[in-house]
Amino acid sequence: MEPLLQLLRENAAWKPAQIAAMLNIAEPEVVSRIRSLEQERIILGYRAIVNEEKLGVDLVRAVIEVRITPEREGGFDRLAERIARYREVKSCYLMSGAYDLLVVVEGATLREVAMFVSEKLATIQGVVSTATHFMLKPYKIDGLPMKHEGGEERLPVTP
Repeated sequence: MEPLLQLLRENAAWKPAQIAAMLNIAEPEVVSRIRSLEQERIILGYRAIVNEEKLGVDLVRAVIEVRITPEREGGFDRLAERIARYREVKSCYLMSGAYDLLVVVEGATLREVAMFVSEKLATIQGVVSTATHFMLKPYKIDGLPMKHEGGEERLPVTP
């Protein structure tokens, strides 16, 4: 991967002047290259990784294993693209192994995620089966550790 992209992946908040100094190139060249990468859709967007726990955000996230029947002349693509268009879907990946798609969804409540799976996802023609796994607590997001206050405390287990 080119050094400019590596730097942007590390910290997209760096200013073009900072990147130019790190790469030892002119700032206008950095600005031009970034603009070109955006136009070519190599750079798709910029995001901040937020510790939602500290903000009190209580979204429900789940990863869903989806088995589908590939379509003639479309393979997995058409069905995967249809699933990816739902607002609840945050990511959708074609996978190797026991299932075909890995779908990451988000909702305000457990019920909202469950309704998405049962009423929207599972009813799509071509979806053979789903297995939903709810995310309980993040420890690392996109390479950044989520430092939880309280050290190595384990989650309580109740019968």
